[in-house]
Order: sequence, then C-alpha cells, then structure tokens
Amino acid sequence: MSKTKSDFTIERRSLELRFRTVTLVAREWLAPDFVRVRLRGDDLAGFDSPGADDHMRLFFPSGPVDSIEELRSAPSREYTPLAWGADWLDVEFAVHGDQGVAAPWAASAPLGSSIGVGGPRGSAVLTGTPGSWLLVGDETAIPAIRRFAALIAPDVPARIVIETVTAGREIDIDAPIAVEWLHRGEAPAGSALVGFLDSLTSEDAVGEDPFVFIAAEQGIVKPGRALLERWAIDPAKAVVKGYWKRGESEYHAPH
Repeated sequence: MSKTKSDFTIERRSLELRFRTVTLVAREWLAPDFVRVRLRGDDLAGFDSPGADDHMRLFFPSGPVDSIEELRSAPSREYTPLAWGADWLDVEFAVHGDQGVAAPWAASAPLGSSIGVGGPRGSAVLTGTPGSWLLVGDETAIPAIRRFAALIAPDVPARIVIETVTAGREIDIDAPIAVEWLHRGEAPAGSALVGFLDSLTSEDAVGEDPFVFIAAEQGIVKPGRALLERWAIDPAKAVVKGYWKRGESEYHAPH
C-alpha cells in the first residue's frame, strides 16, 4: 500500500479533570460475560468525552464511605465512557470470573451502590474523514469500537473484527458493515486477533488512507505495529495499544 495524503488527524485535547460521585441505577446483560450499567448523579453535569478511545477512572469502594477522600483512595480501574447525558453515564464491562474489583462490582453490586468517576483527563479526537477503517479488538475494546463505528459513513470501506471466547457471546454493534467475530476458545486472550493481524498482507488493506484502531491484551501491540509497517501507515494516525496485561490487574492502557 502506498502512502497517501491524509484527510484526517488525531488531535490531542486536554480536559478539565474532575472527580464525581455516581450511583448504580440499572444493569443490562448483553452477553453471558458482558454487561452494561447505568450510573446516575448530579455530579455528571458537564461530563464530556470527545474521543472514542477516552479513558476515565472508576473508583470501587468495598462498602459505604464517609468522605470523598475515602472514595478517592478506593481501588480503581480505567474504562471507556460509552454514552452519557446531563445526569447519567453508561459503561460496559467484560466479565470473566470473579477476579479483580471492577467486573464483580458491575456484575453483582446492588442497585444504589456508589462509586467515583475521575476524568477523562484528556482526549485523542479523530478529526476529518478517513478514507477507510480497520477496527480490531477484544471484549474490552467494544465500547471504543462502538463509538468509532458510529463515525463510519455507509459508503466507506471498513472492517470491524472482534475477538470473544465462543460463539453465542457476540454482541450487537451498530455499524454500517457486518462485524467479523473471532473465537479464541481455550487459547489465551488475544490469540485469535494476533493470528488475524499476522495474516494480513499489503494486499489486504481495507482502502486508501485508513484509520486503524487495534486494542486488546498487551500482546496485540507488536503484531499491530507490524501491520502498520506493512500497510505503510503513519503510527501517529493510528491507535495500537494494550488495554490490559495478562497477570497485571493494575495495568493501565497508555493514553
């Protein structure tokens, strides 16, 4: 694939860093291991997330707290905002087992439970119009993929490829093209995506001037960057990152 003049850029923006307290008001299971929750609170006034790949930090206390300081000291994890309004915020969680603090809370916390929300502190905003799209990720990347997919015009070449465990755990994604689902089975998370990326040659490019988003377990980064080289894509105009790292619950994706 030859390089072409880009009609889009990724613009970095700083946001006002605020800490908010919110309450769990609804839970919807979209698959056996994937849940969407709605958080509500007056503190969400002014919340914004202009970048589809934004990260906010959620703080999960083990029980009721008596102060903001106590809430801010609770264990925290990073998630992508999915949708929001004046006093509500929707977040999606991949739930695998009962390890960690975030997924068990999303799966089973009583309605009325309170958590903290920090950020986003900054955004990487896609401006302009890519000539084509490749969106690749595991379950943890689904919220970002949803938001990017909403930007794809119906007549633009695109591929969306998502890895999950088995058939029957796919999730509806609103996109102008059909999502391709890969199943890893008993293999390590990311294995199917790595195989997919490694199989792509320069002849498989989705189209001219593509925007490429690749996010999954940290092992996806090396094959993702290799794909950018094969397709002659400027890394400054793509997103390739590990959203999580096997064996490290405290790992945070680069912003």
